Amino acid sequence: MAETFVIPTFGEEIENGAEYIPIELIPKQKAPPASDDPSMKAYICTYPPLGQVTQIDKSTTVFTALLEVDKSRASDSWQLSLWHSEGKQWQEVPMDPVRSVEAHPTSLQASNSAAEPALTHLYFTTPLAIHLPTNFTIKFRGGAEQSWKWVKDHQGTQDGIVMLKSVTSQDAVSSELGDYVQGLNPVLKSKHYRSQSPGTTLWSVEASIEAADGEKSRISNIKFGLPWGQGKFSRWLALVRIWTPWLAPRQGKGQFGLDKEAVLCSFLSLTGKHLVLLGISGVDDVMTLFTNDNEGNVVLRVRNDSPKSETARVLVALGDDFESANAAVMYHARSIVAAYETVTGEQQKEFEALREGDKATKLWAENWYDGLTYCTWNGLGQRLTEEKVLKAVTTLAENSINVTNFIIDDNWQSIDYRGDGQFQHGWVEFEAERQAFPNGLKGMVTKIREKHPSIQHIAVWHAILGYWGGLAPDGKLAKSYKTVEVVREDAKRRNLPLSGKLVAVAKEDVSKFYDDFYRFLSSCGVDAVKTDAQFMLDTFKFAKDRRELIPTYLDAWTVSTLRHFSVKAISCMSQTPQILFHSQMPQNRPPILVRNSDDFFPEIPSSHPWHIWVNAHNALFTQHLNLIPDWDMFQTVHDYSGFHAAARCVSGGPIYITDVPGQHDLDLIYQMTGPTTRGKTVIFRPSVVGKSLNPYNGYTDDNLLLVGTYHGSAVTGTGMIGFFNVSQRPLSELIPLSKFPGVVEAQYYVIRAHSSGIISKPMQVVDKNSLIYISLGVRGYDILSSYPLRGFVNETGSETTWIANLGLLEKMAGAAAIVDNRITMLENGRIFIDTNLKALGTLGLYISTLPNISFKDKLMITIQGKVLPVHTINVSKVSEFVLEIDVEKAWKELELDSGWSNEVEVKIYINLA
Repeated sequence: MAETFVIPTFGEEIENGAEYIPIELIPKQKAPPASDDPSMKAYICTYPPLGQVTQIDKSTTVFTALLEVDKSRASDSWQLSLWHSEGKQWQEVPMDPVRSVEAHPTSLQASNSAAEPALTHLYFTTPLAIHLPTNFTIKFRGGAEQSWKWVKDHQGTQDGIVMLKSVTSQDAVSSELGDYVQGLNPVLKSKHYRSQSPGTTLWSVEASIEAADGEKSRISNIKFGLPWGQGKFSRWLALVRIWTPWLAPRQGKGQFGLDKEAVLCSFLSLTGKHLVLLGISGVDDVMTLFTNDNEGNVVLRVRNDSPKSETARVLVALGDDFESANAAVMYHARSIVAAYETVTGEQQKEFEALREGDKATKLWAENWYDGLTYCTWNGLGQRLTEEKVLKAVTTLAENSINVTNFIIDDNWQSIDYRGDGQFQHGWVEFEAERQAFPNGLKGMVTKIREKHPSIQHIAVWHAILGYWGGLAPDGKLAKSYKTVEVVREDAKRRNLPLSGKLVAVAKEDVSKFYDDFYRFLSSCGVDAVKTDAQFMLDTFKFAKDRRELIPTYLDAWTVSTLRHFSVKAISCMSQTPQILFHSQMPQNRPPILVRNSDDFFPEIPSSHPWHIWVNAHNALFTQHLNLIPDWDMFQTVHDYSGFHAAARCVSGGPIYITDVPGQHDLDLIYQMTGPTTRGKTVIFRPSVVGKSLNPYNGYTDDNLLLVGTYHGSAVTGTGMIGFFNVSQRPLSELIPLSKFPGVVEAQYYVIRAHSSGIISKPMQVVDKNSLIYISLGVRGYDILSSYPLRGFVNETGSETTWIANLGLLEKMAGAAAIVDNRITMLENGRIFIDTNLKALGTLGLYISTLPNISFKDKLMITIQGKVLPVHTINVSKVSEFVLEIDVEKAWKELELDSGWSNEVEVKIYINLA
């Protein structure tokens, strides 16, 4: 069943003065288990990992166990034993100690263990043939005279499961969905489709739902059935509506049980197959979600706002891995949405205009997506004034923090402050609140640009209905446009007075309303918007308001933002099913920034690991939408600041800071950003969205969160993993090279840790010793990157030089600074490395023969045809195989000019003779 959740106190007074701060229901973390033998400090981790389900490619796998013990007990006669069962009797296999240091997993961290620096590592191993799904655990003791201890009792670690990953022939897959769903409801009509995702099987399931009853939407609960059947699945995952605007993950073992309605579910069978279910919403005024009954069956919860009978749709995909099955339902959902999409002449005109202005759009996109952004929300509080905003801008300039984008968040608008809190307040007029902004919005924007010339784009916040409570009934705006009174339902959050009536612009005037507003903003120098509270559309109670106003507002907003601001818009609080499918899934428009989770709450400690967890799992869904995921702003001076920064760097999305003026961690900002040749500050955004690599792991399972991403072309690019300890105790794990996104079997790689700069020896996926050890304390994090090696044989054929471009060192996602990279051998026998970087910094090169050559004699490095000064090139103090090229220092000393390009091209020649 679903886990137990704790609701943090909210609505209470906090420093920034917000009236309502809703936050997800955060799973309650377990306390670290107390050892029954305090004198015995020992910690065990394994690969395959305990407490998780692992799918392996080959039937014989080598189990590796790490025993961390106090140095005083390192010489004891430790014994480890692997216990395993294929569903029958448990069997014991003694594990052999690994004596050779060369055969140990690779440690890339500076200290022995983040949790216990004085611990000694002892490794044990044994091979085991896997034919059926196998449960396993470990027992250990400090010598033959001591009693055995089970790892579950000692550190609370659950059994692990190993499954043999197979590639299922599509000829062996039944076309009958009922063969995979126990008790499939005969009322449902299923149709077998050819899947667009290789190696998967797809079905579309439909159910008829009656028309809305006048103003009352028709809501039906329809039993679906149980994927795989009772007792035949090992784990399940769901993305639920944690509350009306936001999604969050739920994971479970055994019986399926949800505390909230889900948009997507996945079930892992006992044989290692994945069955993914996706409900389609936003088509024909129907919303289809998932819940469950008391027996653990999946139940469809369908809402029909249409005045006629409609069809609810569910897509089901079967695959050998989660990502393929997940992609199958999402790809097919795109085609369904596209078939029902009604593109107006206005929309088509704007889309075509954007395509014609592709070059300008690309330039805007680079600045908007990849420029460092400052947002006023947490840093300045929610009672903004011109004085506060200008002070923040001045302080950023004084600290040489060259933000490219500046977001003026909530509370700049003229509102009526009526009713009980912000959800009742209405918007009065376009102009900024006159007392707080005496020079008007245009006057303040002009001063911002004067005080901080690096700021290129200025955005303002507004709600999709204007403000949280719509329009002020007696205000200037309500008198200027045709309006309608709508009734809201509760947004399923306690203490939020959302129910009741509000005044909104009527269907006939919505497009004019947005055009007028955005024309006003443009006249003030504002060239971007953050449009929040989009979920308010889903709180409309009556069917007619829902079917008429939801698509009208969404389409009008899309057209107006593209017309006035191109891609420079942020969609926020918009993870409602209708918006996800109607606005964010279509591929016929440029992607925009969309908030990927609930807010960053600086004052609530328990929210921070949960925030990263939610974003990483929501990305499993949002990676397939036409958007760039925004993991929200954060503060660089905070207990979790590095934790948040690392997460943003592997997210594939933008980076916003919301520092209190003067409270800035410049070193942390340096790790996230770099200066361009034109003096702009850019972030390093990987080309693939970051997402959880272990979708079925639960938040309270005491496993590290692994967020995987990738940058560059297939095979030649760099896989990155962000490691985050979201638990309340130190954790150590063994990670195989195969876990890194994009790695292939035949290729050699080196792995580098951001925290230490330590780099591994070359390794391959097929090497049984290609394991990486990582240990993180509470709030601990690190980013590891896998770099493919390119080998070149010298003229005599006696030696191979292996090369890898590491990107910019000292940056969390430094590989993402590489725009283009070519490594070739010239006709004269020299290795030629031609790399384009999006920013200045220190370029790192892995050269396997570097310790044996004099780089001053064997290397030549140029920028814009000029040879770099020798003192800007050094061998790393951390690794003798890494050459450090200080491109930033060389650029300044050579007094180079950027010319027409934003990039810097570095050419490196290596003489092997």
